[in-house]
Amino acid sequence: MKPKIDDVARVAGVSPTTVSRVLNNRGYLSEETKEKVHKAMKELSYVPNDVARSLFNKRSNLLGLILPTTSNPFFGELTFHLENICSSLGYKVLICNSLNRIDKEEKYLEMLMRNQVDGIIVGTHNRGILDYHKQNLAVVAIDRYLSETIPVVSSDNYEGGKMATELLITDGCKDIILIDGIGNLESPARLRRKAYIDTLEKHGRAPIIYEIPEVFDRQSQQEVIAKIFEENTEVDGIFATNDLFATSFIAIAKKLGKDVPNQIKVVGYDGTETVQTVFPELTTIRQPIDLIAQTAIDILIKEIEGEFSDFSVENRLPIRLLKGTTA
Repeated sequence: MKPKIDDVARVAGVSPTTVSRVLNNRGYLSEETKEKVHKAMKELSYVPNDVARSLFNKRSNLLGLILPTTSNPFFGELTFHLENICSSLGYKVLICNSLNRIDKEEKYLEMLMRNQVDGIIVGTHNRGILDYHKQNLAVVAIDRYLSETIPVVSSDNYEGGKMATELLITDGCKDIILIDGIGNLESPARLRRKAYIDTLEKHGRAPIIYEIPEVFDRQSQQEVIAKIFEENTEVDGIFATNDLFATSFIAIAKKLGKDVPNQIKVVGYDGTETVQTVFPELTTIRQPIDLIAQTAIDILIKEIEGEFSDFSVENRLPIRLLKGTTA
């Protein structure tokens, strides 16, 4: 039979109310009393009931995380940092992979709300899901626009896109192509494309953009990249809006006998530890993924505490160039 608070109180020689106060860190308690209670809990192998504690505190100490897929290096690394930070603050995290499907996102959101999460961090593409606008729901978006009032945390995507494009121009590239996802998504990441277009036009050049319909599907990437080589025999520069597009392009280029970087220079975007470990030669724009996670959590906690005027709706964090040998 599982031990109860009354059992802990009996062994510790205190009242059940005192045990409850120790568990919930309420009111003044001497170190001696706390030590007695914790010793009794250990002796009885007592595990606090989180559900009961959440009812007492009017908090679940649960946070929801809805992302497209944690198998993607960027989102995988982001999840690692988010979970670590939440754990240090006493929060548990429910992780949901939506695959950018609005039906899955809506079901996950409903599930998280049923579980009375204190807040949600969202990194998916779908805008206009009405439940995100509920006044009692603390929400922070990462690199996504969900509404005009939900705060967004992202890297400085425009500066990153500008930096990548200018690097290729400085390296002497004449025919620079952008590889991106589909163009009808509203997100700060789209500023990478805008910066590419603005920078090329500033230098009197015409932008060439190829879109990958299924951004997480390797076959979709390969089909579009094959089309680039078929239609652009003079291509000598590639700016890929994420590192997976960049590495896929380089792999196909090598199969076709193209020399990277002597014939074609390539710049990616993200700079995750995973890609840097397996492909350290990739030149890329590095996002501060750990800082993105910390900023998102900081804002979410403020929302949970009701401090809605103490942060900006748009939060852009600095990027930096990781210079490899591909550009």
